[in-house]
Amino acid sequence: MKINLQKTRTALLVLCLMFGSLFVGVRVGEKRALKMFMPSSVGDRDIDLSLMWQVWDRLEDKFLSPDKLDAEKMMYGAVAGMTAALDDPYTSFLPPDENQRSKEDLSGEFGGVGISLGYIDKTLAVMAPLPNNPAIKVGIKAGDLILHIKDEKTGVDIDTVGIGLLEAVNSIRGERGTPVTLTILHEGANSTEEIEIVRDTVVVASVELEWVGSDGKTALIRLMKFGERTLPEWKVAVDEILDQQATGVIVDFRNNPGGYLQRAIDLVSDFIPDGVVVQQRGKDRTETFTVNRKGRLIGMPVVALVNRGSASASEIMAGAMRDRLGVQLVGERTFGKGTVQEAQDLISGAGLHVTIAEWLLPSGDNIHGDGLEVDVEVKDDPATEEDEQVLRAIEVLNYGIAKI
Repeated sequence: MKINLQKTRTALLVLCLMFGSLFVGVRVGEKRALKMFMPSSVGDRDIDLSLMWQVWDRLEDKFLSPDKLDAEKMMYGAVAGMTAALDDPYTSFLPPDENQRSKEDLSGEFGGVGISLGYIDKTLAVMAPLPNNPAIKVGIKAGDLILHIKDEKTGVDIDTVGIGLLEAVNSIRGERGTPVTLTILHEGANSTEEIEIVRDTVVVASVELEWVGSDGKTALIRLMKFGERTLPEWKVAVDEILDQQATGVIVDFRNNPGGYLQRAIDLVSDFIPDGVVVQQRGKDRTETFTVNRKGRLIGMPVVALVNRGSASASEIMAGAMRDRLGVQLVGERTFGKGTVQEAQDLISGAGLHVTIAEWLLPSGDNIHGDGLEVDVEVKDDPATEEDEQVLRAIEVLNYGIAKI
């Protein structure tokens, strides 16, 4: 007999609460009790969980090492498998420790090697190496594919085919001072390279301001991510830009993996006087986000710097500046992450990241998988001390593309 959706949700809640508080000691007797709470339908769809219980019974009966039958881990694995079956690498279940690490990312301080991860054609990839952190110092670049992860201390030795984002993060992060070896395929390379990285405490500032140009009056404002600290740090930088009477601004999104969409809307509102910044097209409706405050840099000459490591919210802000203001993009094509994940907290400290929508720029373009094309393509030469991309951005700011 079917039950209504509200009753189903109530049953699931009771089940989850039992899992969250009692799961560590669950064995056959408790498991039978849990079955009583499993719903027979969700909405108008019948469900049959007998296969799951059959597998569980046989593991309990036949598995060689019964001490390894950790009910909590088995439950987490089942839920993680449910999200993995959706074939969306950005939709994932986070056990409590991984959920905490995810929150640490946006708080601005955590332990690791200093890279943001994503996927290129469903292969684990470096979205951006974070400035002044271990990975970038040993030659890790945006767009690198990560094919294998090895950590002798923790026993991790895994290929990354089909790996979830959170398992990858969990495998690469570790104790400060310990090494992890990544098998890397650089973009355009014909062979892989094993690179050992020694972990460190990763502290990521959101905003840095530098004065460049022949007269020192051009503000180069680097945006490393859109996190909890970003807006107050941005306001301090804008104060200085106005106090020093800057003649122009270069907004540097290079190696910015994104973060909070709201922060990108807050910041771009300093340049765009009104109107649409981005649309969020979800399952049932499309939501439009507009300029949310009076901008302090409206009318200021501006150029945007992007590269392969510019992703997600940084692509939204750069794309909005291009579409709404005609801002020129200098550097390299961006990463191309244009879907929206909602982070939800679950019981017992676990979490769920679920793809709920896709982003559309003011032009209507969706950048997912393709990224933003640049107006002026230029690569930085690592063999020189100069930053060729910054130098070209200064030229574009001062003279425009046609005169370069």
